[in-house]
Amino acid sequence: MQTGLRGRDLISTQDWSIEELETLMTVAFDLKLKRALGEPHPYLRDKVLAMLFFFSSTRTRASFEAGMAQLGGHAQFIESQTTQISHGDTATEIGEILGRYNDGLAIRQCDWQIGNEYIRAVAEASRSPVFNMQCDVYHPFQILADWMTIREKFGHDLRGCTINISWAYAASYQKPISVPQSLILLMTRLGMNVRLTHPPEYQLMPAIMQQAQENCAEHGGNLAVLDDFDAGFEGADVVYPKSWGALLTTQEDAESARIGQQYSDWIADERRLALAHKNAIYMHCLPADRGIEVTDGVLDGPQSVVFDEAENRLHVQKAALALTMG
Repeated sequence: MQTGLRGRDLISTQDWSIEELETLMTVAFDLKLKRALGEPHPYLRDKVLAMLFFFSSTRTRASFEAGMAQLGGHAQFIESQTTQISHGDTATEIGEILGRYNDGLAIRQCDWQIGNEYIRAVAEASRSPVFNMQCDVYHPFQILADWMTIREKFGHDLRGCTINISWAYAASYQKPISVPQSLILLMTRLGMNVRLTHPPEYQLMPAIMQQAQENCAEHGGNLAVLDDFDAGFEGADVVYPKSWGALLTTQEDAESARIGQQYSDWIADERRLALAHKNAIYMHCLPADRGIEVTDGVLDGPQSVVFDEAENRLHVQKAALALTMG
């Protein structure tokens, strides 16, 4: 267990060692138990977390706000359009100023080729720890919640467990690629058999793919890339089909929509789920496009763990905040 985490940023899970992430997970399970028992745990009494949002959210804002209150502190919601960022406040100024006002600073900035650079620039200037609530490259807290959920269902040792991280069709906007990228990065560090299934136009960043392969070499897992939607489901223990944008192919919304239409049959339905292991779980970070990305029967079915997954956002975030802001 690692105890020297005060003041640490959490922008990508790659920035923390496995031992440090295991410490976070241990604390997350303890906090989940305390909440279930109604035991107060005000570890961040009188502490303030600034939450700067460039993109709207449901689970992210609600879970961080609730978590800070349960830890005895306060979460300060800041919508970027209500700031002077558009009038000249730079990332350095945001880091310097909010880092002095607050004990931690969480940011959600998903603009392609902007978000991660912005968050890291803020972190460079901030005297308080900075947390990535999602950017164009990473979504660390979602993936930590996913890990917690998989561990609850399959146990501590996930070596040999197969997860299929698959693209699925959705009619909505070009969603960030940060969820699948963060998934392949963390799950390969856990020694899992990772399948990445997507049409050829929906590739992930080459640098992320390289890191994932390096993780496999170090931790004993493997990463297979498939382009057959059904094949990805076959025999998998965890299926995680969700939409993401063809951002490495085009940044034009109209062209992206045209490409996506070619794969409108990539929907997580009961037939596909039946191809997986009989005890497989269905995961999604939500919101999902019902009837397009996934059927109601799968999303609301007995193998779906999406609400456990959403709840676990609260616990892993509280663990990270308590360890770094305390």
